[in-house]
Amino acid sequence: MAGLILDADDIGPAKIIQVREPGIGLEAVLVVDNVARGPAIGGLRMAPDVTTAECMRLARAMTLKNSCAGLAHGGAKSVLIGDPRQPRAHKERLIRAFAWMLRNESDYIFGPDMGTDETCMAWVQDEIGRAVGLPVELGGIPLDELGATGWGLAQCAEIAAPACGLQLDGARVAIQGYGAVGRHAARFLAERGARLVAASDTRGTIAQRGGLDVAELTALKMRGASVLDYAGGERLAQDALLDVDCDIWIPAARPDVLREDNAARLRTRLVLQGANIPFTAGAERLLAARGVLVIPDFVANAGGVICAAMEYHGATRGAAFDAIAEKIRANTTAVIDTAAAQRILPREAATALALEGVRRAMKLRRWTAGAVSVNPNGCVCAP
Repeated sequence: MAGLILDADDIGPAKIIQVREPGIGLEAVLVVDNVARGPAIGGLRMAPDVTTAECMRLARAMTLKNSCAGLAHGGAKSVLIGDPRQPRAHKERLIRAFAWMLRNESDYIFGPDMGTDETCMAWVQDEIGRAVGLPVELGGIPLDELGATGWGLAQCAEIAAPACGLQLDGARVAIQGYGAVGRHAARFLAERGARLVAASDTRGTIAQRGGLDVAELTALKMRGASVLDYAGGERLAQDALLDVDCDIWIPAARPDVLREDNAARLRTRLVLQGANIPFTAGAERLLAARGVLVIPDFVANAGGVICAAMEYHGATRGAAFDAIAEKIRANTTAVIDTAAAQRILPREAATALALEGVRRAMKLRRWTAGAVSVNPNGCVCAP
């Protein structure tokens, strides 16, 4: 961590902590971006190729997301380097060790993310008593089982589609990353008459112009199979999802899947960002120039963190889903209207809305956010 140059601004990051325990192969990072609104909620992401830079970007996205959603929480993210499909016993050991090493970091509340789930949060809760997205047996609202993020994406779609001249009934949907977020988004949109015409996972893409059977595809994924095991449809390469002609395109996997070098391939009218930081800034500008409406990640996919925050404060499932609908519909409307009125990108409109809330909160705190790094030896160093 020594020599790290922080991409800091007046918002944060407030703290960066690298955790290493070579004896068990633990290497992880926590970035607390800003806590002016309250203790930060952010997911624990597990993947072999996660980096500190990615963690910083994701932590900022959480600051914006939580502010835009009106939550009394700041933004943070943690990443753990490793294969999420490794043997359960070793995965549990790594997550428990990471949580224990952060037991005194009360500014951070763990949540599930790519590569982690409710069981992982139960391990964290058992170690330090500070996690959301817990199993129902521990008083949690099961985000992945109920599909809180997918529910929010459907609410976003109901508001954004008319702005593109679309009707959801009959709209063609393509989903990049048919996992916990993607499958629920497909289900909720199918209930509104939309047709899933293509879906992808790490093995490839399945496409069918007349529409895929969402229930059948989901059942396959729940059994651990690939979308390519679907009976029927056309099997394509993983990145071929970019070339599928559709009305609504939903990225629900890794960061930066759409960049300046491949943005021209996307053939859609509306993008709902189900993943965090799925597009580069340049790609979003190129799409806007073509008239494609892109609803930013921290507006479109906020359903999960809204549900998590309400779980943390003891709300019921029904209250959480009502809050998701109310907040995401209002924010989507505000972003679309502001972007049109000011002739700016939807992301610029959304960012201004979120930062206004953060800065107002910062003025009420004894200290505003200051960028701090923590090296492996535990020395706190201000830049």
